[in-house]
Amino acid sequence: MEAKLRARGLRSRIHRKGKRGKPLTEQGKSSNRTKSAVRARVEHVFGAQTNDMGGTLVRTVGLIRAKAKIGMKNLAYNMRRLAQLRRLNPYPA
Repeated sequence: MEAKLRARGLRSRIHRKGKRGKPLTEQGKSSNRTKSAVRARVEHVFGAQTNDMGGTLVRTVGLIRAKAKIGMKNLAYNMRRLAQLRRLNPYPA
C-alpha cells in the first residue's frame, strides 16, 4: 500500500505498528502521535456531523442540491464551533 502511495508521489499517513518482541522506536511513536493529532481533529468534525446533525446520508435529487446541503451542514457546524470557542474564550488576544 505504501509503495503505491509513493509511486503516485503521496506521503503515507498510515500508523506504524510494533510487532511481538520488537516494539516501536521513539521515531515511530512520534510519527504516530503527529498523525493522531491530525486524525483526531478531522474525525471530531465528521463525528459531530454524523451524530448531531442528521448523519451522513444526503437525500436530494441532483448533485447541485447535494452540494448545497453538504455546504449548509458545514456552515452550521462552523457556526456552532465558533459559538463554542467564544464561550470558552470570550476575549481572545
